[in-house]
Formats: sequence, structure tokens, C-alpha cells
Amino acid sequence: MPDRKGSGKKTAVADTAKVGKAGKKSKNAPQAEAIEGAEPASGKAADKSSTLETTELSLQLGQRVRSARAARAMTMKQLASESGISLPYLSRVEKGDGNISIAVLYRLALALNLPIENLLADNERYGSNYTLVIELLKRQSPEQLAEIRRVLADHVSGRKGNDTAPRKIALIGLRGAGKTTLGPLIAAKLKVPFIELNREIEQEAGITLNEIFWIYGQAGYRRLEQRCLERVIATYPEVVLATGGGIVAEPSTYELLQHSFYNIWLRARPEEHFERVMAQHDARIASPQLRQEAMENIFRTLEARESAYQLAHLTVQTSGKTVAETVKEVAALLSRKKA
Repeated sequence: MPDRKGSGKKTAVADTAKVGKAGKKSKNAPQAEAIEGAEPASGKAADKSSTLETTELSLQLGQRVRSARAARAMTMKQLASESGISLPYLSRVEKGDGNISIAVLYRLALALNLPIENLLADNERYGSNYTLVIELLKRQSPEQLAEIRRVLADHVSGRKGNDTAPRKIALIGLRGAGKTTLGPLIAAKLKVPFIELNREIEQEAGITLNEIFWIYGQAGYRRLEQRCLERVIATYPEVVLATGGGIVAEPSTYELLQHSFYNIWLRARPEEHFERVMAQHDARIASPQLRQEAMENIFRTLEARESAYQLAHLTVQTSGKTVAETVKEVAALLSRKKA
């Protein structure tokens, strides 16, 4: 069994040198998993960073419009005419000076006969093959895409389909699904370590999740999440990992999780998620006056994430079952896979 000693080195969050006393949590600091989807902390530094990012995006967008026009041997005057955009405004857009709206972007994409996402995506860094692969994938059915992804993942990793038993297991699902309750029991049954990703993140940062969100916002937390996931992958050849509910909303991190772990979606009815969180005395959504709002939020969150959760290798329904029954079911399913 791998030694976990020393895995909790305290390093700076989001490449910041030192947290210092600024990390002290206010009483109103947002709760960790409640903040999934929250905006990063505001301030002059954040405003300046946002301005720089917007400028860079405008320059990149202008370059993509210019390149697409050149590839089609269109003059700027032709593109302006076919898109219904004034020539001076188009000139500013291509120089990265234009404050372009979605409507204008749509008209440009239409005139260039391009999907609008091609003007927004950073496709050029991957070369022409990337664009052609994307177009090929767009023509496939959801079932075909699932098979293509599995074959591609196995090819890249050197795995041979389902021939090998899962050595790294990740539990995914909404808060209240039972990840931290079932995880240690499943790990004990399989005789492997249990790791909770959020605890690894706290050790990496040297501060609590509340403080991470309060100081660094969603983006800082997500960077830490991926960094800690990479460390767990490198450290533990066998492990049961409990993840945060929103990990599926971060494509690069979720792809890494899918690629490196056998993912189990612990699924439950929204009402049961709520009841379990109530039992944890979570004031964030357990307040009686917020009950309706909390239930609506759970429904919305589940709806937004369901298609991503469905990509898990295995789905286990936990509603109406005891902890012991669910652990037994998971162990039996994994045993059949090993057989």
C-alpha cells in the first residue's frame, strides 16, 4: 500500500507565493461545494486581469476572422458586404479593437460559412488535423462517440479494453450522493487506500476550502483540483477517490479523471440528496426558509451535470438502499469485472 506521508505539502494556491494572514475566513465566507459556479473574488487585481484577458481574446478573435477570410480568398470589403457589417467596424474587429457582440460574431461566421465556435475555439494551436477530427466527430451518433472515446483512451494509455480490473476507482456525483460515506468502506473492502480530493486540496493550499474560494475564487480552486488529481494519479497505483461534485464541469480535469480512473456515479433522487445534506447539518441549504430554493438548485445542478455523470463507467443507484447494501453492490459489480 503506498505511503501517504508527506503528500500534504503546503504550497501556494494558484501559483501565488504566499497566502499569509489574508486567508482568514469571514463568518460570511461561502461554503465550499455550495460555490460551484460562483464568480472569482473581485478587486482591482481581478479587474486588471479581466481587462488583459479581454484584450487578448479580442486580438485572437481578430486573427481568426482574418485567417478565415484569407483562406477563402475574400477581401475585407467582400466580407463586410456579405455579413452586413460596416467596413470600418470589420477593420477594427480584425485588428482586435472591436468590442464584438454575439450577433456580429454570428453574422461573420455565417458569411464565412463556419460554425461560430470555430471563431471562439483555440483550434489553431493543434493544427489542421484537429479541425478535421472535430468535424468527423460531429457526424457521429452519441453511441458512436462513446465508443470512439473508449477506444481512443485505451489506445493512448496502452490499455486493452475491459481486460484489466480497475486499480484506481473514482466516485463522482452530487453532494449527498454518499461519496465520503461509501468511499472508505469500499476502499476497506478492496484493501486499497481511500483519498478525498478536497482534503488533498486543503493540504496543498495550507488553508480551508472556504478560504480558497473566498480568496482565489472558482478558478483558483479548479487549478488546485487538477494539480492534486495529477499528484494522486502519480502517487497511488491503487486507490478509491472521492471527488467534488463539480469536477465533471471542468472538461480537462474530468477527461483526466475518466482516463486514469474507473468512474462510478453514485446516483440518488434529488429529494434524497437534500435529506442527506440536511442530516449533515449544512446550514447552507438546510435552512427551512431556503428549502424550496435549495431543492430547485439541486434539480438545476443535476440537470446541468447529468450528461457528464452519465459518462461514468458504472452507475450505482443509492436511493432507498442502506450504506451496507450499496457497498455490497459496488463490491459485487467490481468483482464481476475482475472475473
